[in-house]
Amino acid sequence: MTILWADDEIDLLKPHILFLEERGYSVIPVTSGSEAIDELEQAPADIVFLDENMPGISGLDALSVIKARWPQIPVVMITKSEEEHIMDEAIGGKISDYLIKPVNPHQILLAVKKHTEARRLQSEKSTMSYQQQFRELAMEMSARLDFNEWIQLYKKMVYWDLELSNVQDDNIHEIFESQKKEANRLFCRFVEDNYFDWLISGEKPLLSTTVLKDRMFPLLDSSRPVFLIVIDNFRYDQWKFLQPAIEQYFRVERDDIFYSILPTTTQYARNAMFAGLMPSEIEKKYPQYWVNEGEDGHKNDHESELLDENLRRHGYNLRHTYNKVLNAQYGKKVVDQLPNLLHNKLNVIIYNFIDMLSHARTDSNIVRELAADEKGYRSITLSWFEHSPLLDCLKVLAEKDVDVIITTDHGSTRVDNPVRIKGDKDVSVNLRYKQGRLLEYSPKQVFEVSSKNGFLPALHATSRPYIFARSGDFFAYPNNYNQYVQYYMNTFQHGGVSLEEVLIPFVHLRRK
Repeated sequence: MTILWADDEIDLLKPHILFLEERGYSVIPVTSGSEAIDELEQAPADIVFLDENMPGISGLDALSVIKARWPQIPVVMITKSEEEHIMDEAIGGKISDYLIKPVNPHQILLAVKKHTEARRLQSEKSTMSYQQQFRELAMEMSARLDFNEWIQLYKKMVYWDLELSNVQDDNIHEIFESQKKEANRLFCRFVEDNYFDWLISGEKPLLSTTVLKDRMFPLLDSSRPVFLIVIDNFRYDQWKFLQPAIEQYFRVERDDIFYSILPTTTQYARNAMFAGLMPSEIEKKYPQYWVNEGEDGHKNDHESELLDENLRRHGYNLRHTYNKVLNAQYGKKVVDQLPNLLHNKLNVIIYNFIDMLSHARTDSNIVRELAADEKGYRSITLSWFEHSPLLDCLKVLAEKDVDVIITTDHGSTRVDNPVRIKGDKDVSVNLRYKQGRLLEYSPKQVFEVSSKNGFLPALHATSRPYIFARSGDFFAYPNNYNQYVQYYMNTFQHGGVSLEEVLIPFVHLRRK
């Protein structure tokens, strides 16, 4: 580990240098900013300590050169002055830390560890903490959890997924992935044992059909406008990854999880959310707003009308706007319209980027490489968000007295286990659920749901039940089996039963 230390009074710092060298660090002492730059040209250091007030090239000037040419090297500015404008200049120059003279050796050592060893130390701490929690999580999973306890367990799993994502230890990743698969296996069994009861009994979790009534409608009684932002195919771990960026502008009032209905697809789950009804109920009550699979027309063209009917059934006779953002150009148009939208009681904005990303990852080798796993998938989501009209929209709303809801219709899961089925050309095309007259499959490998019990449209009088893939399974046909499996292996899909698809975020934000 090499430390470059530039100070015109470097001779007075020999005790500090000896202190560091005794702990195994190599310290290169120089007396000016120009010498520091010359040394870096010979060999980059791991960290630079830079005196702010040196003759010739000042510390601030040297900082500009260093960050322009070696932006990855952390720079710690050391100064006698506490004047605010100097601190502002240094911070604006992207320093890693700021120390006021006189400094003691332990301050220097702490700065070195903080900016060069923090990742390793955090990694070791995270690994040790997870190992201590592993048995506790395993015991929780083996208990008979109810729907609220599954939510709490999933939140813990997401926490450890994010906490361990930067750990450079393949063994701990394998252990966690194995535990996550076991959690998914048990969750699928839990859903199968309870799903039908949830649809007919009073004891049920918050579902797609009730989430707006229970969580959003009460906000309509206040004087504040409500903005409902639905990010299609948005997982809970993606929300937690975006949360720090959003909390720069908002206070999180509610960080909730609800259960998506089946199938976990836009056609079924999002229509059910806006209508407050199960799909078969929508088809029966509002046939003009429902388009079955195989029929001509888009499946989600009437969400605004379904929401309007839902509001009226619950006594809310109010005008609302509905915008579906499919590209950045339209997203910017929505941002420009915000001053007018603020006059409405309710505004709905749909963002389809993550769903498009999921499909792009399947079809594009480049996107596959960028989002090779959950960590990469989250990273691309954050990159999109930071450069999206959605962030511009949130920045504007953060200055207003409004209620902002961020939610979704369903999540997605990475699939890695093909399940053979047979069917004719009329079978639905989704990889995680199937419905059709001539389906052939092993009942033990799927979750069967009749249209009646699942409150789903009966597409054919003689059709077989809807079947759903569990955990990381996906359906594959015998024809061109190997090619088909290779194409879809390790892609992100939705429609079936898994923690990631079913347990999805509902977030309420208020301005700070």
